[in-house]
Amino acid sequence: MRYLSYQRQRKFIVSALYHLGTASKHTLSVNTGMSEKTEKVATETFVYPQARKDITIEDNFHGTKVKDVYRWLEDPDAVETQDYVDSQNKISQPFLEDCEQWKKVNSKLTKLWNYPKYGCPMQYGKYYYYFMNTGLQNQSVMYQQDSIDGESKVFLDPNNLSEDGTIALSQKSFSDNGEFMAYGLSESGSDWIKIRIRNAETGKDFDEILEKVKFSEISWTKDNKGFFYGRYPDQDGKTDGSETKQNQNQKLYYHRIGESQDKDVLVVQIPNEPSWRFQSVVSDCGKYLILAIVKDCRDNIVYYADLIPGEDINSELEVKTIIDKFESDYDYITNEGSKVYFRTNKNAPNYRVICIDFDNPSEENWETLIPEHEKDVLDWAKCVNEDKILLSYIRDVKTILQANSLHTGKLIREFDLDIGTIVGTTGKKKYSEIFYNFSSFLNPGTIYHYDFKSPDEAPKVFREIKLNLEGFNRNDYTVEQIFYSSTDGTKVPMFIIRKKRDTIEPRPCLLYGYGGFNISMLPSFGLTGLMFVDTFDGVLAYPNIRGGGEYGEKWHNGGRLLNKQNVFDDFQSAAEYLVKNNYTSKDRLAIQGGSNGGLLVGACINQRPDLFGAAVAQVGVMDMLRFHKFTIGHAWCSDYGNPSEKEHFDNLYKFSPLHNVHTPQIKSKEYPATLILTADHDDRVSPLHSLKFAAALQEAVRDSDIQKNPVLLRVYKKAGHGAGKPTSKRIEEATDIVTFMIKSLNVDVINL
Repeated sequence: MRYLSYQRQRKFIVSALYHLGTASKHTLSVNTGMSEKTEKVATETFVYPQARKDITIEDNFHGTKVKDVYRWLEDPDAVETQDYVDSQNKISQPFLEDCEQWKKVNSKLTKLWNYPKYGCPMQYGKYYYYFMNTGLQNQSVMYQQDSIDGESKVFLDPNNLSEDGTIALSQKSFSDNGEFMAYGLSESGSDWIKIRIRNAETGKDFDEILEKVKFSEISWTKDNKGFFYGRYPDQDGKTDGSETKQNQNQKLYYHRIGESQDKDVLVVQIPNEPSWRFQSVVSDCGKYLILAIVKDCRDNIVYYADLIPGEDINSELEVKTIIDKFESDYDYITNEGSKVYFRTNKNAPNYRVICIDFDNPSEENWETLIPEHEKDVLDWAKCVNEDKILLSYIRDVKTILQANSLHTGKLIREFDLDIGTIVGTTGKKKYSEIFYNFSSFLNPGTIYHYDFKSPDEAPKVFREIKLNLEGFNRNDYTVEQIFYSSTDGTKVPMFIIRKKRDTIEPRPCLLYGYGGFNISMLPSFGLTGLMFVDTFDGVLAYPNIRGGGEYGEKWHNGGRLLNKQNVFDDFQSAAEYLVKNNYTSKDRLAIQGGSNGGLLVGACINQRPDLFGAAVAQVGVMDMLRFHKFTIGHAWCSDYGNPSEKEHFDNLYKFSPLHNVHTPQIKSKEYPATLILTADHDDRVSPLHSLKFAAALQEAVRDSDIQKNPVLLRVYKKAGHGAGKPTSKRIEEATDIVTFMIKSLNVDVINL
């Protein structure tokens, strides 16, 4: 879906883990009352591994000296690091898995997971394609059809590529005529991909394999002879996702079908800017190669090069500048000749659609096609049916879908939606039909079909995804959106999902948060969350804390850089609201977050351990003084700030989870039961963050008479940040988290 190219790059580099609705992270707590097993856990003594402390390692940050005693854990290949990981798993794995609860939870989750899941159909050339998972397949399978109602046949089954399902289809792009599909495969959850090319008619692959590819689009020329892609140069050591080396000096290449990678043509490079990354797209007319160039996780500049359709590309392209300042987002939508349309937040915090004439690109000549909405945030835009722009807005954390005229900007039609989110959309400028998949907290997905050739006909339900959950009735649940006050008085929205009952009384509650990088946590379906509410009569809470994009760039700015503490305050205020309003109690309240949300959990258990009964931090950013030194971490300075600058160091040092660990001296300072999760092939947020944080936490509580709750580290093998994780590993991780909640919170199991 090309309209998401820059947005997808930004979100991809940030995190694949930002919502409980994704199948890679789940948790569960249960009913009230103290069980015997919980009392046993509370008095159990944990003998944590003794991590070596190297007191000779010390950094000087602007006059402040900071020791980094666990820096040796930054080397993933060192025998000492591997022994440390094994010693942690020898504690956490038996605690989680060698019990009857784990078996029962795993059995129930496996049964619940086993229902057919579908993606939106998409047309490329003379075929339609869609993804489907029968239920427990490790990877979804791509099917091909002659028509939308025709017989389906398997086109690409990633499950055949590895026995354990750890090779995933992470990217695909069809040639303009639909004859060829270039696709990227990732291994063990790594961001690195290998590109193959498949013939759509025969289903057979060409011989060439393109390597050293990461954070890249695949953009075909209109003559269907080849495509542009970004790759990194060879580097010393490994490039399998377990390394920590920074990713720098990406270059843009052109590949012709049927040729080996060593014959690819270098078309664009900017050697004096090693951190810049290229997102390339060939314009709908085929005459422009448009480059959205990024260096962080927000704002991009725009270059372009002229293309002559059908003419061979044999040398570097002459690049011309349209936008030369990193100060706003620009997402290509389509073009009509030299008039090119972008979604942008330039002078529009809620985003607008503008037209830039490449023949006369000065800003004073820009035209606004669709103005910024006063309140609603324009989340994405794409061109369909030749002259329509499909627009998705966020209105008070709910999706709004409409179509406007490309020529006038005027509204053509609105699509009726319930409270929820469009989680998938397909459609192209050359085709009149679109498909969109609508999901909500209680709906796993309904796929709609609409054809602009029949404008008076309402969208039709093409396929409804149904659970294998006996007795499930959406009417038994309530979803409410409340607005609570944060520490500074800011009103923050929060969704609360629970079973209907006459009175509100304290129940087990899971509070999930993210809060960063302009990413919006919209209502979507999470199977384990539903299991949590249904089986244990619990409460799910999703606060839309600052740092996200739910209310545009102003909301994002309110939780980034020097305002980052607002994110933690918003989350802690959500916990206080839930307790104060009788939804839960401290000993029944669990918090969870992944990636940037892992940082959220780490910071909050340091700052307010008295608020929570249990905490799960997944693949979190925990060392805020060195995050920018590993893999793609330097791109996060746009949200966190650069520790090399004193102002940002002073701010980061105040909340960095690793550097604010404490030894509990009084009961209110005792850490909640804490589970830290990471994976050995996570090259987004390197596992060193979790390893160092766990070592510091365990050292701090080792001899504490106050600390009774466990602090555990679980490191998964042949897994990454979350994207492409096979179903078997998703269920395993979900079972670990569910079991941890059962054994850690003040609850009784009702029905497993």
